[in-house]
Amino acid sequence: MTKGRQVTILVVDDEPAVADVYADQLGERYTVETAYSGEAALSKLDSAVDVVLLDRRMPDLSGDEVLSAIREKRYDTRVAMVTAVDPDFDIIEMPFDDYVLKPVSKADLFQTIEQLLLYADYEERLRECYSLTAKYAALESSKPQAVLDESEEFTALRAELEEVRAELDELTDSFDATDFELLFRNFETDESIPDNTQF
Repeated sequence: MTKGRQVTILVVDDEPAVADVYADQLGERYTVETAYSGEAALSKLDSAVDVVLLDRRMPDLSGDEVLSAIREKRYDTRVAMVTAVDPDFDIIEMPFDDYVLKPVSKADLFQTIEQLLLYADYEERLRECYSLTAKYAALESSKPQAVLDESEEFTALRAELEEVRAELDELTDSFDATDFELLFRNFETDESIPDNTQF
């Protein structure tokens, strides 16, 4: 998603002072745009936006409505709700990537964005790895080994697959205990659900 180009962040908050502070802080590392309303956010959103920091409580279009519109348009962007609204059970159905309660420190903003970009890169590499593996397996099952060994295209495919797998390993190594890898492990072992839970 972001490999080889400048990351773009869209900060959406109906309080211009808040949005501008976030933008000033994040501008040290990213290209940052601001929108002071939900309507303005949707007009500025395009495929170049990597992460949206989205307030929930806004007068024209709420953050919830903006989030729904982003997902309906199928933009490949990460969305973090950055809000003073305490989470309630309604968030279960909301398709955001992170939920951050105000007040938010500069360090929290950077950490949130870096984690979202890390997950996006991982998903992109995983998708690429799956596609390359499928091509490799299809050719390997239908061609004699001698033909494969002589093929420059197959050799290049093998090298590309090895490179993507190495990138995946590197990304996985950068995950820590707060990342979704731990969540998956908890789900697999049922550690996250008490034995006496009734469904």
